[in-house]
Amino acid sequence: MEDRPRRLVIVGAGGHGRETLDAVEALCRSGHTAPLHEFLGFVADDADHELLARRGAQLLGPIDWLASAAAEGVSYTIAIGPSDVRARVAAAIEELPPRAVVAEPLVHPLASIGSDVELGEGVILAAGARITTNVRIGRHSHLNVGAVVSHDCRLGAFVTCSPGAFVNGTCVLEDGVFLGTGAIVTPGRHIGAGAVIAAGAVVVDDVPAGVTAKGVPARW
Repeated sequence: MEDRPRRLVIVGAGGHGRETLDAVEALCRSGHTAPLHEFLGFVADDADHELLARRGAQLLGPIDWLASAAAEGVSYTIAIGPSDVRARVAAAIEELPPRAVVAEPLVHPLASIGSDVELGEGVILAAGARITTNVRIGRHSHLNVGAVVSHDCRLGAFVTCSPGAFVNGTCVLEDGVFLGTGAIVTPGRHIGAGAVIAAGAVVVDDVPAGVTAKGVPARW
C-alpha cells in the first residue's frame, strides 16, 4: 500500500509561522520527503487573515482544533519564536488525548546536516541552517535562517538560534536558551537554562542560567 502524505499543521500564524510555511512548500517541491506533507493550515488563537490568504493558507482554529482532527492523524510543528512561549504551547498540546497528534522535525531542503546528528521532535531547521557532526538538538528547538551549530554540541529543548547565530564546537546550551541574531558562542562554552544572548553578542565565558548577556565580550 502506498504511503499517504503526512497531514501537517503549523502552530503559530505570525511571521515565523509564515516563514515555516516556506520550508513546507520547499519540501513539497523538492521531493526530499516521502511521503510528502499535505499542509492543512495554521493553528493559532488569532492571525492576519489577509496575509494567510495571500499564501493560500487558512486559520483552522485554536489549539483545541488539533484534538478534533486526531482521528485522521495529524502532525504539527510549533512555529513560534520566543522559547518560553513555545514551551507553554507545547505543554498545552501535550495535554490533548494521547497520540492525538505528533510533532516531527521539519528540515528545509537548503539546510545542511552532517553525520551522527540527532534531532528531537518538533525541531525546525530553516533555509541555510547548518549542523556539522556529532550534534544533539533537543525537542522543539529552532535554527533559523543561516544559523550554525558546529561539532559535538548539545542543545536542550526549546532553544532558539536566531538568523546568523553561530555556535562553535563542544558547546552546551541548556533548555530555553535564546541566541539573538548574529550572536557567537565560542568553543566549549556552557550556557545555562533560559539565558538570553543578545543580538551580536560574543560569548567567551560560561553563562549562568536566566541572565541576559550583551556585548563583545558578552557580560551580564
